[in-house]
Amino acid sequence: MPEAMPVKKSDDGARYFDRDLNWLAFNERVIEEAEDQANPLLERVKFIAIFASNLDEFYMKRIAALRRVMDESPNKSDSFGFFPGEVCEATEEYIARLRGRLYGIYDSVVGHELKGQRVFLKRHAELDDRERARVREFFETALYPVMTPMAVDQGHPFPILPSKTLSFAVMLKGDKKHHLAILPIPQVIPRLFRLPESDGAAVFILTDEVIRGHLDAFFKGHEILDSAVFRVMRDSELDLDAEAVDDLLYAVEKEVRKRPRARAVSLEIEHRVSDTLLDRLRKLIDIGDGATKKIRGYLDLSFLFALPGQVSRPALQYPGFVPAGMTYDDTFRRIRKGDFLVHLPFQSFQPVLDLIQSAAEDKQVLAIKMTLYRTTETSGIVRALLRAAENGKQVTVLVELRARFDEERNISWARELEQAGCHVIYGIPSLKIHSKLAMVIRREDEGIRRYVHLGTGNYNEATARLYTDIGFFTVNEEIARDVSDTFNVISGYSQPPHWRKVVSAPHDLKPFFMHLIDQEIENQRQHGNGLISAKCNALQDREMVDKLYQAARAGVRMKLLIRGLCCMVPGVKGLSETVEIRSIVGRFLEHSRIYLFHNNGNPRIFLSSADWMKRNLDRRIELLFPIENEALKKDLSWLLDTYWQDNVKARVLLPDGSYARLKRRGEALNVQECLIKYYAARKR
Repeated sequence: MPEAMPVKKSDDGARYFDRDLNWLAFNERVIEEAEDQANPLLERVKFIAIFASNLDEFYMKRIAALRRVMDESPNKSDSFGFFPGEVCEATEEYIARLRGRLYGIYDSVVGHELKGQRVFLKRHAELDDRERARVREFFETALYPVMTPMAVDQGHPFPILPSKTLSFAVMLKGDKKHHLAILPIPQVIPRLFRLPESDGAAVFILTDEVIRGHLDAFFKGHEILDSAVFRVMRDSELDLDAEAVDDLLYAVEKEVRKRPRARAVSLEIEHRVSDTLLDRLRKLIDIGDGATKKIRGYLDLSFLFALPGQVSRPALQYPGFVPAGMTYDDTFRRIRKGDFLVHLPFQSFQPVLDLIQSAAEDKQVLAIKMTLYRTTETSGIVRALLRAAENGKQVTVLVELRARFDEERNISWARELEQAGCHVIYGIPSLKIHSKLAMVIRREDEGIRRYVHLGTGNYNEATARLYTDIGFFTVNEEIARDVSDTFNVISGYSQPPHWRKVVSAPHDLKPFFMHLIDQEIENQRQHGNGLISAKCNALQDREMVDKLYQAARAGVRMKLLIRGLCCMVPGVKGLSETVEIRSIVGRFLEHSRIYLFHNNGNPRIFLSSADWMKRNLDRRIELLFPIENEALKKDLSWLLDTYWQDNVKARVLLPDGSYARLKRRGEALNVQECLIKYYAARKR
């Protein structure tokens, strides 16, 4: 049962949840999906992997940030009144409870329920003779040749181990003192190894188990006294001085190279480890007892991402579906015909690909401008941009080099685009460019026309199948001019302009949101119908939370779908009793941002790349863009209403910080499954 969460009160009676504890509550909702037996079994396996992967990022980003603040300003509270020490202690306690829950559901799902479906993940000791021979062959031909044990002594320093690198620590008997060796598990070989099928059973073993069964092969002539698998989490922050950066590409590359040596914030190790070996490791890694976690089970359960794809059991997975496509012969003619939206993953990402691929080949296209934040290793978008440059188009691409954990991939793409003749912008040292925009400039009979795509999510074909996002296509001249001005701000020394339609962070977006909320307060005062309906990933900016409290005190109703962290406390008498906050965690990651302001019966609806977070509003270039076509406004209004009706995956945020499933009244409605059917039917 979810527990209550600490609350801070300000002098005016406002109340706030801590961002990190509330984010952990989101990850708790993820593990609830792994526990939910209404979900297909292999999908529950994926939710275990998602939870584990999320928790790793939390350590590398948020725990690391808290430790930095504790070092620099331990007695300084954040904007909500929380001190770093109390938050760090509370998060570690919360994580300990969640980790216990994680391994409990792992034992149930993988250790019991999958076995009932003849899917086995075996320890080395559990193999039969035939399996043992196959594993031996795999070890000798695939693992042993690429692995290198590393002695640790006066002549051999402790090896550099990047975050999440699984390794064996091995204690060997010596004449006068025991020796230590580190044996990293190779990441170039998939961790999950499938054995030959027998009687319809799918049998797997992890490479760490294979290595454990053959560990003596690396230390011939020595007695192994102790061994344990471990891994380290390190601070992932890039230490960039915006004022001192002359070459952003070089600076980011330099910082990324430092990551394997960054401060360790967590050490995970198998519980079987001896105190002697653990103490020696801790000293070498320079990490304290409080940051050490003894794990009863396999480390890094994200290996489970690979399991469903290797098991042919359609009945144990979500029913497959093909995203609804759009039929048109000419991309440019379709956009000229009228504004339209594409709702991923229920509709196909193909229109986005078609726009850039068509522009690359179309002789009338003069230029393409685009931002890239996260993309794939085999990006069709990037390949189209390269082709466009080869065909003589003027191609300008903003590649945000500091997209966390995608820095190396983005550096590689930036170099390849540059070599192809594209004009590549690496970003602005003091600001991340998080907006998602593309523009194609085309010479036509009527003159130059600009085709624009704006989105709530990345130009990433992989996440387009997993995240819910919305893309908007238009040839509206005022929006096109705003997008042109945005590129000029990013690429040169142009000051942010007076916006015609689009509004941009960091200078104008927060004041614009404040203005829209003030209008609802006035509408409530005059007409009694103030209403704000929003869907985003996070609500964390203190000024936004306080402004929403002001609106709630004035009687403005709020229906907020906040998937992840939320610092606002709903349902408090005299403060936020008109506010209801829900979160939906389901088959797809909810990622779209939609903001609706009732405006006395003439709704103003916006899409954005920005959440209501301080980083989005104050430290990034983000775009908020209006949807003014009446049919599209109705579609988005219907969409928000439909999300609000979900009574299967929705949880309600309670005033004590816990989340509770909605009490189901009437027919069950899972909004994501509903939208799959809706868009398929609409296509027909």
